[in-house]
Amino acid sequence: MQKAFRFIILMGLVSLFGDVTYEGARSVLGPYLASLGITAALLGFVVGIGELSGFTLRLVTGYVADRTKRYWIMTFIGYGLILAIPLLALANRWEIAALLIILERVGKAIRSPSRDAILSFATKQVGRGWGFGVHEAMDQIGAIAGPVILFAVFYLNGGYREGFAILLIPAILALLTLSFARVEYHSSTLEFEVKVRDANLPRAFWLYTLFIFLSMAGFANFQIISYHFKTQSVISDAFIPIFYAVAMGVDALAALATGKAYDKIGLKSLILVPAITPLILLSFTHSWTLALIGVFAWGIAMGMQETIMRAAVADLVNAELRSTAYGIFSTAYGAAFFAGSVAIGLLYDISVKYLIAYVILAELSALLLLKAGVKGGFVEDLR
Repeated sequence: MQKAFRFIILMGLVSLFGDVTYEGARSVLGPYLASLGITAALLGFVVGIGELSGFTLRLVTGYVADRTKRYWIMTFIGYGLILAIPLLALANRWEIAALLIILERVGKAIRSPSRDAILSFATKQVGRGWGFGVHEAMDQIGAIAGPVILFAVFYLNGGYREGFAILLIPAILALLTLSFARVEYHSSTLEFEVKVRDANLPRAFWLYTLFIFLSMAGFANFQIISYHFKTQSVISDAFIPIFYAVAMGVDALAALATGKAYDKIGLKSLILVPAITPLILLSFTHSWTLALIGVFAWGIAMGMQETIMRAAVADLVNAELRSTAYGIFSTAYGAAFFAGSVAIGLLYDISVKYLIAYVILAELSALLLLKAGVKGGFVEDLR
């Protein structure tokens, strides 16, 4: 168990440095692209297509990883593409910046199914929820540090170019730590799980994926939220990364709490996702205080999603199809994120009232599906 936990910590450090890089950038992408002349609708499209690429391509990369068993090679390639973020310092048009943003998301598509499959072998020994919760918490430490670094750059009178350039350092540290984790994995007793006869994805997996699709379709991304902060002068540009850092801190705490809850009560804990998500709408007010509450809710929802969803897939699917399952699941997640980003961006340009109605409808649909699932027994199948 000690070797397994040590390996989880090492992979957590890899994600920490990775998040310093791309979450630092993501904390300012809304106002940064706005400064390059993009509209809210185009912003929603760019962010949505980036996430769609980052998730739908996992359908292919997950399958390839399971077929070839080249989990580590694909993990290294994926993390290598994080270097697209520092290159934003050289972009002078929103189209170029958008291409680099999408490229980094493609890297996430390449690495995530393989990385999560590798982690699943270790988390079995320490508890799925707790293991993924610890990894997510470390991940979010980096997500806090990244925006804080950008804030420091702005505070010292630097600009977006200087901010993106300094993110080269954590990107390199992520690759170096990943190399050390690979050696640790090879020398440890961590092994792939025993093959089983049933190679089919269970019904509960598909119903669970549908639930997440509905809940994510009504989830507002931070880029749209930060766009609102800037264009409506809710908070200053310099403090937007701080709000994002606060959300990441809440995410980390929520991940640990949710991980423990999942190990005890399973997917029933998911009811909080569609229940909390509508509170994010408070971010679209003109009140600094309500905006902060909305950002808190955003962080809680993110922490729950990143912990429960990964733990559940590992428990639902045997090792031989696990990377494939992560790919399929992530494709549905990304499709929902894309649809939601585009819809919320378009509705924001029309009226915030329509945006509110759309989010509430999506989350209500997710709650009704979960309720039907409890009665039908599929939630119990996830234990």
